[in-house]
Amino acid sequence: MTNIANVTEWRRHLHQYPEFGTEEFITSEFVANKLEEFGIEVHHGIGGTGVLGILKNGTSDRSIGLRADMDALRIHEQNTFCHASKHEGAMHACGHDGHTAMLLGAAQELATSKQFDGTVYFIFQPDEERGTGAKAMIADGLFTRWNMDAIYAMHNLPGIPEGKFVTRPSSLMASESSFEIVIKATGGHAAMPHMGTDPIVVGAQVVTALQTIVSRNLSAIDETAVISVTNFVTNGTVNVIPSQVTISGDTRSFTDQALYKIEKAIERVVAGQCMSAGVDYQYHFNNSFLSTINTPEETAHAVKAAQAVVGEENVNGACERFTISEDFSFMLREVKGCYVLVGNGVGECGGTALHNPHYDFNDNILEHGVGFWKTLVEQQLSQ
Repeated sequence: MTNIANVTEWRRHLHQYPEFGTEEFITSEFVANKLEEFGIEVHHGIGGTGVLGILKNGTSDRSIGLRADMDALRIHEQNTFCHASKHEGAMHACGHDGHTAMLLGAAQELATSKQFDGTVYFIFQPDEERGTGAKAMIADGLFTRWNMDAIYAMHNLPGIPEGKFVTRPSSLMASESSFEIVIKATGGHAAMPHMGTDPIVVGAQVVTALQTIVSRNLSAIDETAVISVTNFVTNGTVNVIPSQVTISGDTRSFTDQALYKIEKAIERVVAGQCMSAGVDYQYHFNNSFLSTINTPEETAHAVKAAQAVVGEENVNGACERFTISEDFSFMLREVKGCYVLVGNGVGECGGTALHNPHYDFNDNILEHGVGFWKTLVEQQLSQ
């Protein structure tokens, strides 16, 4: 059985040595070494710095994938405890150190007890924060070189009581997409606007028209979404009408259908405004994260496992949706599965927000996380 004190030690070690996405060299080596110590088959360099551990037992061809993210953030840590970051400007401010430690703890327990029949895949993913890690592992054959019947992931969340699990079938978290619109005009002298075309006026009309997409093109019931213009930049000055305006922003939605509608509607608005003014435009839309959509059957399995660990009263299997985003969403487009959230705590113990320089993963929930993974495997791959 895993000693939670060891898992805590691993978590705090990882916290001291955070690494940015695609640069998780120390972390991936630490993970691989631990898996090998447990007697687990290890594959390195999946999608860059990703690590895959494979544990087989019995004769069944059933399989399950468990995923943890490993990357850190470009934040200067302001905590003063002994395990604070030793890498200047880098910090585990989202709890990926805890996610990695919990999955390692579960790997050790499962390798020791072997109370399952089938294959467990331990997926340690790079670069979740920028949304490239899951796609990189998929492109490197994560689901074509190895067969997984279902996949699961877990993330801590401050503001939810310590050790309480929440999830829901269907859409749990929103997609996140960014857009950039470049409006190209002639510009000119501010005293003679009639001598050229003005991208500021066109840009202002675009910003206003974008606000009608959610209210007039999407269902208020089934297609909840947000479109936010966050930047408006010109190359003009006080007495010069600019020749170019760059508008950028962010969108969130909960279904692929709404995301598709938003992408097309933004360009339709831009094209119409620019055509009427006689100016040109460039448009770029980037899907950083898709909406995180849990399959019903796997959500029920996750709820059952969580209930066995912390009790029915501490599990909400029909929680409200969250507007945060996750690149595990790309994996869920490949294989059925479920993403769960575990409470990091409220108040001083675990309640500090994610991506905050004073955040720290709550070590009190390590045991819950390890227990959840172990129970999920033993229930789904029962002997």
